[in-house]
Amino acid sequence: MQGRRNWLVLVGFLVLTLAVGQIGSLPTRAALESWYSNLTKPAFTPPDLAFPIVWTLIYIMMAVAAWLVWCRGGWRRTRGALGLWGLQLALNLLWTFLFFGLRSPGLALLEAIILLLVLAATLVAFDRHSRAAAWLLVPYLLWTGYAIALTFEIWRLN
Repeated sequence: MQGRRNWLVLVGFLVLTLAVGQIGSLPTRAALESWYSNLTKPAFTPPDLAFPIVWTLIYIMMAVAAWLVWCRGGWRRTRGALGLWGLQLALNLLWTFLFFGLRSPGLALLEAIILLLVLAATLVAFDRHSRAAAWLLVPYLLWTGYAIALTFEIWRLN
């Protein structure tokens, strides 16, 4: 029964993170053609197709990382680390609504810096429970740094 419960928790983390991605895609889709496509973007902007691929992989790694931490101590012993994880997930979603929903690269930039700090704290907290979980967050940390540079340049150029 314990093994089955572990897998159900993994599915729960996957559903939650992928649902956040889907919710975030709502303002994104609406703004892609009408707003984002008309912005001046830096040369290091990836093609639009890269974003859903990269984010899907990152969301899966985030879910597996949270699950690995949960497996090390359940909800009670990992509450702080998983609380940080939940906060960074909420900030991740907020960025999308600030950038695409409100069409405010400046606000999104400030929020992304906060996200990066919370994500770094999450990585450190995860490392206390599972080295593998911490490593699974490294691509997300790097992508967030890249997103900050991209957001800054879009803000600056527009």
